[in-house]
Amino acid sequence: MLALYFCLWVIFNGKVTLEICIFGLVIAFLLYWFCCKYMGYSWKKELHLYRKSFAALGYLWYLVKEIVKATFGVLHFILSQEEEIEPALVEFKGSLKTPTAKAFLANAITMTPGTITVSLEGNEYLVHCLDRSMSEGLKDSEFESRLADLERIPGKDCKESEKKSKNDGTRSVTKGKGGK
Repeated sequence: MLALYFCLWVIFNGKVTLEICIFGLVIAFLLYWFCCKYMGYSWKKELHLYRKSFAALGYLWYLVKEIVKATFGVLHFILSQEEEIEPALVEFKGSLKTPTAKAFLANAITMTPGTITVSLEGNEYLVHCLDRSMSEGLKDSEFESRLADLERIPGKDCKESEKKSKNDGTRSVTKGKGGK
């Protein structure tokens, strides 16, 4: 966040001089301090965001690579007249826990040419494949393991769910109006 504030300062000024850089650093530190003090921001949250964003970029790179590979596979089926295409509906059970990760997996399958996620209920995926050979690797795919790695990166969500699970056996008592 600190680097972002500084970069915005330089961009808004339109040129880079020693004076602009010094004022930019001072203002960036003041804005960062304000966000930490009054808006609930912290360097731990920033570190968590960086860790998640690097893992997400790795996932995105892998997704693009697989889309390109699948595109050539579908082109092979389209252009070769020798092979008979056997469409298939494949059902498999995923191991992802969060709804967001499940949706990302379903979308990754759909964005990959030759496969479409027909339904997702709980952990059960129903996928239509252009050819039976494209169904290989759906179960225990690299997509799923990368998303599972993203789920495991600790952060605010994980800590809140741990607190809720620890406090399940407790109850809170609130006093009504005028109660002592």
